[in-house]
Parts: sequence; structure tokens; C-alpha cells
Amino acid sequence: MVLERPYAAGTRLEAVPVVPASSRVRGVDVGALRLDPRGFWGRRQEVNTSATFAHCREWMEQLGWLSNFDRVAAGAALDERTGWVFSDSEVYKLLEGMAWELGRSPDEALESDFAALVDRVARAQDDDGYLGTAFGHAGQAPRYSDLSMGHELYNMGHLLQAAVARWRTGHPDDLLVHVARRAADHICAEFGEGARDGVCGHAEIEVALAEAGRAFGERRYLDQARLFVSRRGQGTLPVPPLLSAEYFQDDVPVRDADVLRGHAVRALYLSAGAVDVAVDTDDDDLFATLEQQWENTVARRTYLTGGMGSRHQDEGFGDDWELPADRAYCETCAGVASIMFAWRLFLSTGDVRYPDLIERTLFNVVATSPSADGRAFFYANPLHQREAGAPAEDGVNTRAEGGVRAPWFEVSCCPTNVARTLASLAAYMVATDDDGLLLLQYAAGDVSTGGWRLHVETEYPDDARVTIVVKEVGAGASRLRLRIPEWADGATVETAGRPARAVSPGWFDVHTVAAGDVVTLTLPQRPRLVFPDPRIDALRGTVALERGPLVLCVESRDLPDPAALEDVRLLPLPPRPLADGARAHAVIVEPATGTSVLPYGPSARAGRVARSVDVTFVPYHRWAERGPSQMRVFVPLATDTSLDAGSLSGTEA
Repeated sequence: MVLERPYAAGTRLEAVPVVPASSRVRGVDVGALRLDPRGFWGRRQEVNTSATFAHCREWMEQLGWLSNFDRVAAGAALDERTGWVFSDSEVYKLLEGMAWELGRSPDEALESDFAALVDRVARAQDDDGYLGTAFGHAGQAPRYSDLSMGHELYNMGHLLQAAVARWRTGHPDDLLVHVARRAADHICAEFGEGARDGVCGHAEIEVALAEAGRAFGERRYLDQARLFVSRRGQGTLPVPPLLSAEYFQDDVPVRDADVLRGHAVRALYLSAGAVDVAVDTDDDDLFATLEQQWENTVARRTYLTGGMGSRHQDEGFGDDWELPADRAYCETCAGVASIMFAWRLFLSTGDVRYPDLIERTLFNVVATSPSADGRAFFYANPLHQREAGAPAEDGVNTRAEGGVRAPWFEVSCCPTNVARTLASLAAYMVATDDDGLLLLQYAAGDVSTGGWRLHVETEYPDDARVTIVVKEVGAGASRLRLRIPEWADGATVETAGRPARAVSPGWFDVHTVAAGDVVTLTLPQRPRLVFPDPRIDALRGTVALERGPLVLCVESRDLPDPAALEDVRLLPLPPRPLADGARAHAVIVEPATGTSVLPYGPSARAGRVARSVDVTFVPYHRWAERGPSQMRVFVPLATDTSLDAGSLSGTEA
């Protein structure tokens, strides 16, 4: 059944990040799942609150990104403004994360910090609603004089998303909401029908306007989002040197493309906004096109981790099957944007594939970026680190792909994106529909929404068992739906009074549950070999390991001396589980020598097996936590030519 939510000015909504005008599934309030702080996600959410928010704010203050607003408010010249033109957006993403967190768990000190930041932002707004610190003021280029790279609409898009979070967490009269609505009105006046015919070089305003329209009851914001989506792909943006129209998704209209291309974050933000437009305008053709784009992109242009983006030059998608492990860019922000796109498709369809990809991306991209203390981050997420990275600089790190988590970057979009995602995480883990409750992601905690109350006990992903204790059931809707992950062959479900039974990947419904019922889901935890599609040239002849939802990797520090990571060849034998990872059978191959000075020869030079070893694999999200190291996810397989009759002696079967 499709659920209808018409636009109505002043409607009070729950603290839900995405609320389509109609959907098959409803998202829940950010406070509907209280995560256990001892659990995998609960720990990360607590660190996000206690450390990451302050860390981001301190860096923005130190670098002058916040004082940019003060200088605009004072009418001072900004010809030597600090930060990139998009630094305003980091302030807005931080405010969004803080708003969701305050809605989840009110805190006086955080509330005070939030209000102080909003006050500084508000003072910088121009009389006509324009808000930006990089254009249009003393010593600066005129407004909208660089739509390709100026990021003005992108920045204000993140402002709108922060205001939506504040509105939906119970503060419709907050100063931030008033500021954002004035900015949205300005954008509609400046770029509406018959006005300036342009788009922003970095998509984001589309998804922001659509959600702001829903939250504030302003249909014209949705209409403006629709206009921006329809203008994209017409080739109107000037193309800077070394880039292309594809980089901006301005080469092909959205409804004519069959796969995502160009800059990955731009493409994914645009797609999320286009889904919102398609759903709220009943554009079934556009929606079907976006579904196909998602399917093709996931099938041909997505890494095992769920990461997207295989080219460093433009932080972009490569061609089909262009997925090199060592050149994987997989920007953390692209992971966040991928979740945004998949979540919107899920709400409209209820298709289990979307939360499957969200789980993969959460555990192997979003969880990989922040350090355990929440004060250092990966920007790029390669699947193969050939050389151990240099220790992170104490100051601003100039390299996005340095192989270590860094406290801050010249382009620091990822820390604040992680912060806002973790603050609103619970809203993506549970959902409801007319028949009951859906558990989409498994984490220890307590669920309370729509008359339902559940207690979830689990150490997932480190343990196989998820125990769900039903405390209360929603009126008239007593079905509990569980997501069985696509990798979970051999999963079982045990319900009240019935023995455990095998279930297949997909949805499993427990019909007519009642208060006091206990449902136990057991997901297989044995490590498994994963082989790449042979069309991925860069990975042919390699294999990876997964355990549960976790991608595993080998770090050089875990190899026996004097083995080198590039000399490890994995044997295609079942790996053994460890408490936190796996152990696999491998051989160390001595590189073959030849007469040519080039690394090529007239025959295959597989090398000679020196000895057999057991290789330890650890969760990818933990790599480099113990310091810089070499790392790889996909390891070459031992070939027949490299093995002789005695090469496996000493290897355990």
C-alpha cells in the first residue's frame, strides 16, 4: 500500500530525515532506536557526540571558516577569505548533525553551542535572503558568477538540510529555520521559471529543496527542485580545464542516462534529489530510470565495500568494470550519498536490495572513516595500500589519499558528513508500514515507535545471534519483518514455541507477534571467499574474504617476517574464523628473476613457493588503526604454475 502525505504548511512531523509525499515504507524518528553504547554502532554514536562535533567546530574556528561569517556580518572585505568556496557547507553539515543529536538526546551544552553557531550564520545573511561568504561581498566576485565551481547553491542546500533537521526535531520557530526559508525563497526568485536559467556545478540543492518543501509545506520548493533536475544535462555549465560536462552530470539529461557517471558525490546527491522529485510529482518514468541507474551502477561500478568512485583525478566513477583496488577512491562522502540514494528508493519500493547495500556501505565505508576517538578520518578508502602511509600531519592534511586517518583536510567534507550520518543513524535502521515493523539493520538497543517496543540483544557483527524481545505491539499491525542479508545463506530464525528453521536471504516475516514473544535470528559468521567478476580486469586472479557484513583485509604488520605483502598468494581453501576476523591458508612466493630489465618476459613467471603460511585477516574498517601499514583486500590466488607437489607441506587443511 502506498502511504500518502500531502503538502500542508505548518505540518508538525516526527524527527525523520526523509518523508516522501507517498511511500510504501515509513522511516522512523531518530530517537526511535536507542542504541546500546556498548554495541558497534552505539559506541560510534557516543563518540560522535562527545568528540567529533567539538573536533569539527574547533578546526573550523582555528582555520577561520567560522570567522568568514563574522566578517560578512561586519561588512569587512573578504578578498583574503580563508577556506575553499564550499567551506560554509561544513558549518551547515555540523549544524545538521547537532540538530539530529539534540532531537535524539537533548543536552544543554550542545544546545548552547548550536545556538551560538546559528547566531553567527544568521548575522551574515543578506537582506534578500542570500547567504554565502565567498561571493558577492566587498573584494569578492559577483554572486553566481561561477556556477560551475562556486558552490553557492550547494552550500545553501546544506543550510536547508540543517534547518529541516531543526524543524523536525521540534523547533519550527528556530532562527535557523527562518534563515533557511529566506534563503530558499531567494533561490526560487533567482532561479525560478523565467529567471536565471542555471544549475549548480555541485548537485545538492535539489535534494535539499525537496525535503525543505516537505517539511515546511512549501510546494514551490519542490517545483524549484524539479526545475533544477530537468535543467541538468543540457550542457549549460562552463567546463573548466581538465574537467568535462560529465563531471557535473551536465552531459546527459537525468532521465536519459542509464548509469551514474562523473564526480561520484555530485552524481549520488543529484540522484537522491531526483528520486524525491519523481516520487512527489508522480513521475513514474523518471523513477524507473533512477532505479535502473542504481542497478547498473551497483552491478558494474561499485566496490566490494560498497564504495563508489574509482578515479582520483575527478573523484569520479570509472567505466563499467573499472574497479582497481589500489586506485579506488571511494570517497567517504560518496558512501554517505549512496546511502541517501538507496534509502529513498527503499522507502518507495520496499525492495530489500537497498538496505542490503546500505549495510555494506555503513560497515565498510562509514565505519571505516573515523578513528576510534572520533578525531581523525579517512577521506578516500582504497582497497589496496601499496606503501604504508606517512604519519598524519598535526595540521591540515593536504592529501586526501594518504593511507592514514588525518585530523583535518584542506577539503574536509567527510568529517561533517560522517557526523551528521551517525547522529541520524537510527532513522535508517528501523522502518514501519501498514502491516507492522521492519528491522533493517541489526544493533543492540531499544526500539520504540508507533506503539511498538522491542529490546534487541546482540554483539553483531562480531556475533551471529540477534535476540529480539517484543515488549509491545502496534495496534492493528502485528507483523515483524526481518531482513536476511544477501550474504546470509544458512541463516535461521527461532520463534516462540517453534524450533529454529532455515531462512533464505530477503525478507522473513514473523506474523502476529505478541508482547512477550522472543525471536532469535542467527546469521552465519563463518568467513567466506569472495571472487570478483572476471570482467574486472584489475582484480582477475584474486580473491577477498568477508565475514558477516564485514569486508576483511590483510595488513603488512600481521604477516610473518620476512614476508612481503606483494608475495602472498592465497590458497582456495576454506578460511578459519578468529574472534575478530579470519585466518586463511597461503603461500609466500619468491619473485621469479629473468634476464630482461623490464618486468615482463616470454613466459609466465609465477615465482617459486618459499613456504606455507597462515595469514590473518582483520576487518577492513579497522585497517591502519595500529599505525600506517600496507594493506590489501583482494589477494592474488596461488596458481598451478607456482605450486609443486611439496609446496603445501606444513599447511593445515
